[in-house]
Amino acid sequence: MKINFRTLIVWILILLVVFSIISISRMSSPAKVREIDMTDFRNKVKSHEIEEVTINGLEFSGTLTNGEKFTAIGPSGERTAEFLADNNIPSTYIKPEEESLLMTFLISWLPMLVFIVMLFFFYRQMNGGGSKAMNFGKSRHTMIQKDKNPIRFSDVAGVDEAKEELEEVVDFLKKPSVYTKIGAKIPHGVLLVGPPGTGKTLLAKAVAGEANVPFFIISGSDFVEMFVGVGASRVRDLFEHAKSKAPCIIFVDEIDAVGRQRGAGLGGGNDEREQTLNQLLVEMDGFGTDLGIIVIAATNRPDVLDPALLRPGRFDRQVYVPLPDVKGREKILEVHGKKIKMAPSVDYRDIARGTPGLSGADLANLLNEAALLAAAKSKGFVETSDIEDARDKILMGKARKTMVQTPEEKSDTAYHESGHVVVGYFSKYADPVHKVSIVPRGRALGVTQQLPEKDKYSYHREELVDRIKVLMGGRAAEDLFIHRITTGAGNDIERATQIARNMVMQWGMGEELGPINYGEKEEQVFLGRELGKRTQVSEATSQKIDEEVQKIVSKAYADAKEILTTHRDGVERLVAALIEKETLEKDEIVEVLEGKKAEPEEGAPAEQSDEETKA
Repeated sequence: MKINFRTLIVWILILLVVFSIISISRMSSPAKVREIDMTDFRNKVKSHEIEEVTINGLEFSGTLTNGEKFTAIGPSGERTAEFLADNNIPSTYIKPEEESLLMTFLISWLPMLVFIVMLFFFYRQMNGGGSKAMNFGKSRHTMIQKDKNPIRFSDVAGVDEAKEELEEVVDFLKKPSVYTKIGAKIPHGVLLVGPPGTGKTLLAKAVAGEANVPFFIISGSDFVEMFVGVGASRVRDLFEHAKSKAPCIIFVDEIDAVGRQRGAGLGGGNDEREQTLNQLLVEMDGFGTDLGIIVIAATNRPDVLDPALLRPGRFDRQVYVPLPDVKGREKILEVHGKKIKMAPSVDYRDIARGTPGLSGADLANLLNEAALLAAAKSKGFVETSDIEDARDKILMGKARKTMVQTPEEKSDTAYHESGHVVVGYFSKYADPVHKVSIVPRGRALGVTQQLPEKDKYSYHREELVDRIKVLMGGRAAEDLFIHRITTGAGNDIERATQIARNMVMQWGMGEELGPINYGEKEEQVFLGRELGKRTQVSEATSQKIDEEVQKIVSKAYADAKEILTTHRDGVERLVAALIEKETLEKDEIVEVLEGKKAEPEEGAPAEQSDEETKA
């Protein structure tokens, strides 16, 4: 039977309080009663100042002639009764009864027994299993036995290059003698680096599953505690357990929580986190290659890790786990789609092409959201329309259908979004418009969604300028068609300015300043970097940067107005269609602007981005 420790403690405390009250009540004297000593008692008896006396054991009580109650403690009650009779004082003698054995036991021994029981449970908590409280010095890892880990490389998709690098680790764990005979030293540790949700933890589990070895998993934050020395003790305990189960894998998730650069912080370097890191460095460098223990860690902040962690002998190898490309997304969707009832018409390739920039976790969430929407509609399987609705909800926010807009507000939003669409449609390097809507979503009154035609890893200057044009298209449309500007372009202007500033300061695309990096990196002391490492920019240079940024944005704004003026009829047709339908897909946009239905492009790469332009 499982004992609830907290409930037991509460009941013990209640019993202690009850018996304390009983003991105090038994020992306390009645209120407003005069206490006299035996000498005074005898004098009052002789002078007949006492009316009556009640004798109860060694306690005498009664009433004085003035009506005052009194009590006294004296010798044997029988002798006192004789003394009172000799002085003609009426008395009542109560023969003392022996207290029950149970009551004597409860009062005398129960508190001691309760204290012993509490000590016993406290001891068990300190020395019990890993889930017990007060178990400060023990590692809080979770161990997955080799026959309890079903994850294999086939369950991990979209990161083929990372899997190839980790296959060497699996091969060593399976056949360590092949490597040691030739004199090769197997890496002590592998650091998995990549954005959140790309499958770093899943990869580590797959390595353990493929190698068929025990898998120890712990988070970096589980080492650090408020008590000094606890983190280092947990590191030692973790590696002791690992040595007893070797060959095995230790996986430390979010290692940046404990592995940040030493010497950072305002309180000096001798803190609990740094002691934990020092112990981790010692343990990783201390066990031999013949033990078969490999440490795998994951982080999305490798820049803040202590250099000693990254040197050969600790984390010898870094494996980058990137966001998946279109083929990777397709494979990931196929893996997660096996767990959901999907309609036969669902094409994972089309979904992958329409979900650029999403990680594996994002894609799993996308299919789950689609399944929830399908279930809410009482469908037996998930259709493509459900996935589209789920994607719009994730990328653009949930539609606020209950929000009531006046006809004037609706018209203003339609002109703003039409400005984005028309400028994007007639700009050479702008990403194709996938959808436009004037249905309020999230914090935006309208949304224009663009998807590039292929995966992009770099951008040239003309592409960036066209992106700024599209962002400024909404404000330009307001100025040209409704002759007033609104706050709806606030986010557009912010993003356009940031792109232009990056072009000038980081990418060397300014016409006058040239290919020089003027970026100021503000390193925070608590991120493991020292203060003071900043590129100083003179006041004159800063002014030139502002002028270059203003020139780029102003030129893009003027070009956007020129495009909208040239295609004024198309803007008006698009506004009318938006007011009527509220949401237009790509084919409908082409039909409105060209006056004909869109022809599908043969062999063209699919739409590829979640770039959004919000009003």
